[in-house]
Amino acid sequence: MLGSEAVVHLLAGHGVTHIFGLCGDTSLELYRALRDVKHGMRHILTRDERSASYMADAYAKVSGKVGVCEGPSGGGATYLLPGVAEANGGSTALLALTTDISVAGRGRFTLTDLDQEALFRPLTKWNRRIDLPGQIPPALRDAFRYATSGNPGAVHVGLPMDVLSGEVAESEVYAEPRFGSFPAVRQAPAEEEVEAAAGLLAESRHPVLVVGGGVHISGAHGELRRLAELLGAPVATSISGKHSLPDSHPLALGTVGSNGGSPFAAKVVSEADLVVFIGFRAGSVSTQKWQVPPRNRKTIIHIDADPEVVGVNYKTHAAVIGDARLALGRLNERLEEILPANPKRRPRSDEIRRYKEAFLTELEPLFRSDETPIRPERLVRELGALLPEGSVLLADPGTPCPYFAAYLTSERAERSFLTPRTHGALGYALPAVVGSYFAKPDVKHVAVMGDGSFAMAAGELETIKRLGLPVTLVVVSNDSFGWIKAGQKYGYDAQYYSVDFSPTDHARVAQAFGIKSYRVEAPAKLRSTLKKALAAGEPTLVDVICQPLEEARAPVAEWVA
Repeated sequence: MLGSEAVVHLLAGHGVTHIFGLCGDTSLELYRALRDVKHGMRHILTRDERSASYMADAYAKVSGKVGVCEGPSGGGATYLLPGVAEANGGSTALLALTTDISVAGRGRFTLTDLDQEALFRPLTKWNRRIDLPGQIPPALRDAFRYATSGNPGAVHVGLPMDVLSGEVAESEVYAEPRFGSFPAVRQAPAEEEVEAAAGLLAESRHPVLVVGGGVHISGAHGELRRLAELLGAPVATSISGKHSLPDSHPLALGTVGSNGGSPFAAKVVSEADLVVFIGFRAGSVSTQKWQVPPRNRKTIIHIDADPEVVGVNYKTHAAVIGDARLALGRLNERLEEILPANPKRRPRSDEIRRYKEAFLTELEPLFRSDETPIRPERLVRELGALLPEGSVLLADPGTPCPYFAAYLTSERAERSFLTPRTHGALGYALPAVVGSYFAKPDVKHVAVMGDGSFAMAAGELETIKRLGLPVTLVVVSNDSFGWIKAGQKYGYDAQYYSVDFSPTDHARVAQAFGIKSYRVEAPAKLRSTLKKALAAGEPTLVDVICQPLEEARAPVAEWVA
């Protein structure tokens, strides 16, 4: 069979159901095969390759399957990079396919010629540009294996035009379906590592668990809850780990860190005598630049599938290297054996309840505020109250991220809140909601973005309308790149420079694409408008005129201080 047909069979054989991408001259043979070969996959035509990569990233995060995006050579390949980098940094299994000029055309000033393997090398876990048709089957099997094994990540395969048109032995075209989802291979922890961690936990008086996205990736929600209840230990999460424990759980502290973290979560983590990092990289944002918990003043246990993150930012007293589900499961078993002999710790649930009640009482006037422009807190309260059970909300960086990270609650332990935490790229949520929808089409999907983000991705309104996706888009309009403007206020004495832009009627823009849209300026009309948009059963957009971020009381530690 032809190389292009081998690619299609190998993708389908690994369980791929959706491919996000954009056509180009070098893609003609691949698209021919996608059209002619019976495979059961759906190609989602996007309006920008960057959008395709964001869609694949969100699809993978919500579905647990490998997200696949594709683009042509030259500019198409370069445009795929943002989502590839986001996925790789977020331990998300993503396969980027790029078609390329012919092998014979390399180095001859052929239009769109560039070294794709060099281009993708720093942003991927594994990466290969094919030279011969016979290399296609093993390369694609390797790609799926690397993407889903160990610490999951992004991979890239470059497919030259003449390679796609060449012959491949049919006997070599077989897939390894178990590598179509992640984590495909779960590493069990060493017993001596579990024993060391269990011993420290048994002796601790007030431990705290700090959870990152690793619990979502592993599906270790039940094991996390069991550990917290065994120890009576509060659970704080990074933004990526949000909703690893239901927010109503007596031990749930919510988000910790400089972006969306609460003062009481920082207090409880800082006062603990032992902190357990679980699937958590202890990066700058989630630790308030390594101040929460204080460095070198706490006993640290670090549980992670990736040994390269352990001990980077904190001195680690016990490391447990392995899949979170397996590691927590084994740790729970050991603690159940030894904890009754060491009943030293005091219950924390009443203390946490008092902290939460005081915090929410202080914020209640903001949640109910009738001020105009509309306060972001009011938007979070109204939207959160209306979201159906099981909904997935995607938030862009800038204004939406800290507010929804801090105040959006869920009664379910699952990955239901997505925001790009690796590189904080604007323009993510609008295209990503497409990938999120196809990953889980039976629930409601909502994308919240600032007006700066909207402008970067507005072309995908056509994609959403063409596909008829019943998603809801919410634009937080304040006519500026608000996060940077707030940074200039607090860090540079309000000396603003090149951060403001002209007002846009985003509802009318969406209407031009055929999308049912609403504009809200009055707080009293916010809930009823959001309710109509969420229930419409078709693509909708709500343009909310909100308080500028530099004037707001955003839950960002540096600004609050």
